Amino acid sequence: MKKIFIINAHQPYPFSPGKLSASLIEKMSMILTEKGYSIKHTAVTDKYVVEEEVEKHMWADVVIMQAPVNWMGLPWMAKKYIDEVYSAGMMGQLCTGDGRTSKEPKKNYGAGGVLKKTKYMLSLTFNAPKEAFGHPEEYLFQGKSVDDLWLPQHMNFRFFGMTPLETFVCYDVLKNPRIEEDFTRLEQHLNKHL
Repeated sequence: MKKIFIINAHQPYPFSPGKLSASLIEKMSMILTEKGYSIKHTAVTDKYVVEEEVEKHMWADVVIMQAPVNWMGLPWMAKKYIDEVYSAGMMGQLCTGDGRTSKEPKKNYGAGGVLKKTKYMLSLTFNAPKEAFGHPEEYLFQGKSVDDLWLPQHMNFRFFGMTPLETFVCYDVLKNPRIEEDFTRLEQHLNKHL
């Protein structure tokens, strides 16, 4: 049985109360429960105990972070969660230092993670259309991909030795939502990767 830890990284804003993130997590949970997976949840807006969050990461076979893209990154409450939980995990539970040794202090930075059997998946919601990515002529992202934009979060997981599953993205969710299509794509994505 696979163990899945889902983090709801949504922070409510006046134009985005979090219904889509909650619905995506509900859909993920339903699909994965039907497959026989055990699931734990955390919402960054709820009270949490840092040590218990570290334990959830250690328990999981797969960590899924469901996040809205807010000013090209995580909402600040999700960043606070990472700062608190991942810093606590550096005491040996999630990594054994930064990977360098006294013999070679300039090599292997970030290679000290102990969650080498753990996978992670980013599930992101954007106001940007899909066409804004991967095209050099597009103004803002200049040919960059979603994963290029989210490299810092990928590196956070990689620091602990985790390996990525393909990122899932819902695009244009405010101006041109296609929620039912997104739900269908999510189910296909989970069936393909989990």
